[in-house]
Amino acid sequence: MASKTREPLFHIVKRGAIPWWKAWIVRLIAVAAALAVSAVVTVLLTGENPWSVYGTIIEGAIGTKRRVWTFVQDSAMLLCVSLAVTPAFKMRFWNIGAEGQVLVGGLATATCMLFWGDKLPTWLLFPVMVLVSMIAGAVWGLIPAFFKAYWNTNETLFTLMMNYIAIQLISYFAYEWSVPKGSGQIGVINATSNAGWIPALFGQKYLINVLIVAVMTVVMFIYLKSSKQGYEISVVGESENTARYIGINVKKVIIRTMLISGAICGIAGFLLVSGADHTITRDTAAGRGFTAIMVSWLAKFNPFFIVITSLFLVFLQKGAGEISTKFGLNKSFSDIITGIIIFFIIGSEFFINYQIRFRKAKKEVKA
Repeated sequence: MASKTREPLFHIVKRGAIPWWKAWIVRLIAVAAALAVSAVVTVLLTGENPWSVYGTIIEGAIGTKRRVWTFVQDSAMLLCVSLAVTPAFKMRFWNIGAEGQVLVGGLATATCMLFWGDKLPTWLLFPVMVLVSMIAGAVWGLIPAFFKAYWNTNETLFTLMMNYIAIQLISYFAYEWSVPKGSGQIGVINATSNAGWIPALFGQKYLINVLIVAVMTVVMFIYLKSSKQGYEISVVGESENTARYIGINVKKVIIRTMLISGAICGIAGFLLVSGADHTITRDTAAGRGFTAIMVSWLAKFNPFFIVITSLFLVFLQKGAGEISTKFGLNKSFSDIITGIIIFFIIGSEFFINYQIRFRKAKKEVKA
C-alpha cells in the first residue's frame, strides 16, 4: 500500500519585488515591536520606567547642541565608510577590509601633518593630504582585488586579514612617532600651529566634514544609478558569466571598483584625522568599517537610504551609552537594548524578501 505523503504545514517562498514604501513600513513595524520587547526587558531586568529609558536615549543622542553636532559628525563618518563599501557590495565583492583602509588613509594624513604640516602652504597641504590618503586607501583595496580578479581568492578572508596588518602598521608608527618617546601615543598633531587641521566653518568644527560627505553621497548615488560603470557593477553583481557574455571586462570592474572603495575609505581616514581627532591610533576607525557592512546591507546599497540607516544606528549608539550613565546600569544593558532593536530590524528583511504560505485544507471529494 502506497504511503500517504503529508504536505508541510507551511513553506517559505521568495517574495516578488515590493514598493520601497511598503518595505519601510515593515521596518517601522519592526522598530515598534523592538521597542515593545525592549520595554518588557527593561522592566524585568531593572524595574525602570521604559519611557524614561527611551527619553534618555533621545537625550543622550541629541540632548544638547554639542551632542547634536557630535551625533551629526559620527553619522557622517559612518555614512562615508558605508558609501565606500557599497560599490563593492553591490558587485558582490565582500569588502570586510574597510576598517584597515580607513586606518591606512588616516596614517597617510597623519604622516603629511607630521612631516609637511609646517613646511607646505595650506593651499597645497590639504590637496596633498587628500591625494595621499586616497592613494593609501586605494592601494589597500587594490591588493585583495587583484588577487580576487586573477586567482579568485576569498575576498572576505583576504580583506579581513588586511585589517590586522593595518592595525599593526598603526601600532608601529605610533611607537616610532610617540610623544613622549616610548609612550606608544602620538598625541595631538600640530597642537600649536593647527597645521593640517580642517578649519571650522561658521563656528562649527565638524561642518566641513559633514558637507564633504553630503556631496559624496549625491555623487555616489549618481555614479551607481546613472553611470556606465555603475551599470557594470550591477551586472557583475548579478552574474559574472552574464557580464562576460555581454562584453564586460570583469577583472577590470573588480579592480576599478575596489580602487574606488579603498579611495573613499582613505578620504574617511583623512576626515577623521584632519577634521576630528587630529591624531592617529589603532582605534581611529572605531569599528566603523564593520558597522558600515550592516548599514550598506540594510539600505539595499542605496546611498540615500544609507543616510537614514547611518543616522539611526549612531542615534542608538549615542543614546544607549547615556542609559548606563544616567541610571547607573552596567554598560551591557544598553548593549542589550541596542541589540534587540537591531535584531528586529535585520529580521524584518526576511519578511520583505520572503513570505510564509500555509497549507490549504483540501476538501475530500465524495464518490
